[in-house]
Amino acid sequence: MSQDWDAGRLDSDLDGVGFDTLAVRAGQHRTPEGEHGEAMFLTSSYVFRTAADAAARFAGEVPGNVYSRYTNPTVRAFEERIAALEGAEQAVATASGMSAILAIVMSQCSAGDHVLVSRSVFGSTISLFEKYLKRFGIEVDYPPLADLAGWEAAFKPTTKLLFVESPSNPLAELVDIRALAEIAHARDALLVVDNCFCTPALQQPLKLGADIVMHSATKYIDGQGRALGGVVVGRKAQMEGVVGFLRTAGPTLSPFNAWLFLKGLETLRVRMQAHCASAQQLAEWLEQQPGIERVYYSGLASHPQHELAKRQQSGFGAVVSFEVAGGKEAAWRFIDATRVISITTNLGDTKSTIAHPATTSHGRLSPQERANAGIRDNLIRVAVGLEDVADLKADLARGLAAL
Repeated sequence: MSQDWDAGRLDSDLDGVGFDTLAVRAGQHRTPEGEHGEAMFLTSSYVFRTAADAAARFAGEVPGNVYSRYTNPTVRAFEERIAALEGAEQAVATASGMSAILAIVMSQCSAGDHVLVSRSVFGSTISLFEKYLKRFGIEVDYPPLADLAGWEAAFKPTTKLLFVESPSNPLAELVDIRALAEIAHARDALLVVDNCFCTPALQQPLKLGADIVMHSATKYIDGQGRALGGVVVGRKAQMEGVVGFLRTAGPTLSPFNAWLFLKGLETLRVRMQAHCASAQQLAEWLEQQPGIERVYYSGLASHPQHELAKRQQSGFGAVVSFEVAGGKEAAWRFIDATRVISITTNLGDTKSTIAHPATTSHGRLSPQERANAGIRDNLIRVAVGLEDVADLKADLARGLAAL
């Protein structure tokens, strides 16, 4: 591998290497100090050689760092690494997953444009469109995620963008990404996929025809519940608009968080494999327990899209949701009876978490919006961490006993 530290780049040596090598090596920058680990550039601004150099960099006439709101070497290393893992031309890091969605819409849409968002998305995603983006003249409709005919019927002449989570939060619904991309492209619209639940270790939507992929890096990309962040990946032509929005509006990723995410990516595949293995065991076990009315996990043969999940994903993810007999009161008793699993709405952590979506992640939605998304009062979501699966079963058994 090249030791040309003055060039500061190792990318030329990574052509054709595997996913796990990219996860450890892609985007690495070395300073003349020759550090082995990625450097953390905690600086707000940069010194220029001359006034002319400063003017040229600000004008974009020559490459180089300008201001850490939109140019920072540590953030750039993270962007290049996640772009390599997703098979994208470019990635743009943001301050959170929600700011990633905002950056996509603000850079790709204008007043009068129509956006289709699947009903099965994170509650705050719906709130962003309903409470804020609609105020600026963007029309929004919500087709059922898996219903391709419903997507086609919902198109208008002004439809610019389709936005989906696949798998969805929290019911693990899927859409045939390749088929939906064909529908979108036939009408000159873009398909955006939130790939948070799978990560590029399990699914690469760009290879299935999607135009833009986004993540809440807060989740599995970090992997330890330490930092907030997001990222948008796609073609350079589309990412130019995202960069422009971030440069002006400023919801950008901090260098420290980017450094944490770089470290998270190094173990991404092995973590996702362990998460998936435990989630599969728990989903199969829960499906056999009295008091459990339904389990939502695409790794189960009973899941209506199990075969689709096997085709477009290399694993089924780590989120298992299930409905208990007895409504909200029973769901709360179940949650409160656990002792090992953390009661919190975050996911993607080494620590397993348990939540009641109807009153937390989707609590700001109206009852009708929750009903449309399939979020019932008796639904519980468990994001399976890396603990011993026998201990997780024992903890969920405490919840079952409380029913």
